[in-house]
Amino acid sequence: MSDIHPDVQAALDAARDLRHRIADLREKINTIRARRPSPSGAAVPEVDAMGRLTDLYLAPGTTERFGNNELIAEIMAAIRDSTADAGRQYQVLMNTEPWPEPAAQANGGAA
Repeated sequence: MSDIHPDVQAALDAARDLRHRIADLREKINTIRARRPSPSGAAVPEVDAMGRLTDLYLAPGTTERFGNNELIAEIMAAIRDSTADAGRQYQVLMNTEPWPEPAAQANGGAA
């Protein structure tokens, strides 16, 4: 027979389950990618859920077609759009994920 009190065991089990759910959520977050093209379609960045640029595609001839400032504007516009899209994907994930009730509410307000 176990020497652990049932309430302690329940808390340990809940903590283990929460750790697993957090790990699963991290995996889902790590798969978020957004690729929104620039206004001309010449640049397509890839941004992750944390807003980090992970890749950048430039169509052939893009660097010859645009001047420096125009190219910067194209790339930055696409990065801004991609970052916003990745942020939306993150918010959808966080808002649809079922979260457990806090212990105080689950026990009818008793702490």
